[in-house]
Parts: sequence; C-alpha cells; structure tokens
Amino acid sequence: MLRRALVVAVVVPALYFGVTFMQVWWTSRHDGAHSSQAVIVLGAAQYDGRPSPVLRARLDHAADLYHRNLAPVVVVTGGKADGDRFTESAAGANYLHTKGVPDEAILREATGRTSWQSLAASARFLRQRGIEDVVLVSDPFHAARIHGIASELGLRSATSPTRTSPIRGLSEFRHLVTETAQVGVARVIGFRRLVRVEQRFAVSQRALGPGRAIL
Repeated sequence: MLRRALVVAVVVPALYFGVTFMQVWWTSRHDGAHSSQAVIVLGAAQYDGRPSPVLRARLDHAADLYHRNLAPVVVVTGGKADGDRFTESAAGANYLHTKGVPDEAILREATGRTSWQSLAASARFLRQRGIEDVVLVSDPFHAARIHGIASELGLRSATSPTRTSPIRGLSEFRHLVTETAQVGVARVIGFRRLVRVEQRFAVSQRALGPGRAIL
C-alpha cells in the first residue's frame, strides 16, 4: 500500500504538470487574435521612458493589431519601480504614438507591478466602459497564465503573443517551465491566491537578508 501511495504521489503530479506544460506550450504557439473591444498589452521593463526590447516587441504587435482594425482601443499597462521617472504604461503609450496609434485610442493602467494587478485594474476601468471582450498581448510563454487571470477576472479574452520577442531558446524554455508551475498551481488554488502566496514568499526571502535562500 505504501509503495502504491508513493507511486500515485509521484505519477499523478508528474502527469498533471506534464499536461499543463503542453497546454502552456500550445497556447504560446497559438494566435487567437480576432475583432474585439480592446487590446491589452502586458507591461515589461522600460529604461527612462524607452521600452525595453521585450516591451517593444509586445507594443509592435499591439500596434499591428490596432492598424488591422481588430480593436478600437489599446490598453497599455504597468506602473513603475522605485526610482523610475516613467511608468511602463507611459513608455508604452509614447512608443505607440510613434507607431501611428492616436492618443485617444490608448488607455493607460499605471499602477500594476504584476500581471494580476495590471489585469485586475484594467478589468475594472474597462467594465466601466462596457468593455469585456479583449485580446491579450505579451510574450508567448506568458499567454496561458494571463488568459487564466483574465478569465478569473471575468474578461472574455483571447491571446495573441508577439512573434518578435528577444526571449528565445533556452531562456524561453525556462520561462515555459516557470509558467507551467504557476499555471498548474493556480488552477488548483486560483490566480488571486497564487499572487498572495508569491508575495508572502518574496517577503520571507527579504526577511532572510541578502545571500540567504529559503530551502
């Protein structure tokens, strides 16, 4: 009985996360862009108002969707870290202007520091405008998780990952593995609760001091 219980304890989670990995990978390769009410671009690093290569790839794709008339509005997301002069959303909006997206077609979410925070804040002000059908733009490995978050927030979402991200090869694979773990856990406990667990973990790590790690 003990041996059987051990086998079940190992095999079932392995199968579960194996299937989840395939779903995360498939979503990363699938483009669900369609006519919608808004495109939401997930934020990434900016350097004193200039989008990083990762953010720029996402914004280029969002601008393309806008110019294909798939949505009348582009939502740029992301706050700023301590010491920054610009938010990720401000850097994104300024960049979209250079791509021919008019200011009246851009909405800004300027407080979020995580995917959950950015999408939750965006969902609140979009619902006030009667917008619930959205296309989410980010890196491919990120697609499954943001789709799950948006669904939990009550948005009807599809994902349209950028194909020009500089994150490729082994780095992309590592991200896929990390996203698989997050999506797999969140499907059990919920994405909101996952964020709380991660925040508590981060606080615990800081409390241990530099050079320390939780085992």
